[in-house]
Amino acid sequence: MEKNWTAPAITGAIPHGDMPEDKVCIGEEHIRKAKVIFPELRRLLEDRGDRRTVVAVCGGSGVGKSEIASVLAYYLKDAGFGAYVLSGDNYPRRIPRDNDLERLRIYRTGGLRALVKAEMVSDGLTREIRKRWETETDADPEIPAEENWYRIYREAGRAALSGYLGTPAETDFDEVNGILAAFHEGAPEGFLKRMGRETTELWYDRVDWTGIRVLIVEWTHGNSEFLKGVDIPILLHSTPAETLAHRRARNRDGKTDSAFTTLVLEIEQEKLHAQASRAAIILSKQGELLSYEAYSRRMENA
Repeated sequence: MEKNWTAPAITGAIPHGDMPEDKVCIGEEHIRKAKVIFPELRRLLEDRGDRRTVVAVCGGSGVGKSEIASVLAYYLKDAGFGAYVLSGDNYPRRIPRDNDLERLRIYRTGGLRALVKAEMVSDGLTREIRKRWETETDADPEIPAEENWYRIYREAGRAALSGYLGTPAETDFDEVNGILAAFHEGAPEGFLKRMGRETTELWYDRVDWTGIRVLIVEWTHGNSEFLKGVDIPILLHSTPAETLAHRRARNRDGKTDSAFTTLVLEIEQEKLHAQASRAAIILSKQGELLSYEAYSRRMENA
């Protein structure tokens, strides 16, 4: 007879992830969604017996990964599963400011190279491109019919950016993979990276894994093919518009309304969709559990 596990009431402090100075604002919506996920997650954990398990909570930037992962960790601890929340955002190769600049450089370089290949470069066009750079409109999706150069520039820039986002060029997946492997092998502790927003804010903390049975990785790239060792991937589905609204509320980065930020979110969403078939649990933006087939139908309708 299948057991019916339900989430416990929250009566104490909820543990947060380990991203320095991250703004984790847990609301009723996050608790409601975690309550939907928890029984299915508990069932999957029971199927694994006493083995250590890595759970990944993934989804678009700002979808609520940190908050929902934190609530799930609380529920697991209450159920007797020691749990620790690891933030994948500690493992990019550059601090956030420098990574944002690298993303922009890759986008612009890709666009310029395409114009060179198309033999469209001229002094006049160079001046026009610089104007767009100065006004930060060179990722604007509105392409005037008479500006074919801009279509070439934006499409090539987008392709170059897609080849960088969520890849080993941007993120040190090898380091994270090593952490997950050590956890699976029963290591009593781990030395985990901490990354702030300045070049001086980089260090490692010793984390005691005694009694920890579940390592929760909350990360946009938690279902990536480059990440090895995840046992239960959980996908939180949302649209780019919804994640952008959440980012505004958290005020996590500057220029959240820019066309370039919107482009980054769109590419992230495409990659999440391509990875969705690997997810063990998919939660809709309305808070419903979805099969992969149901998720795919909703994406098609959207």
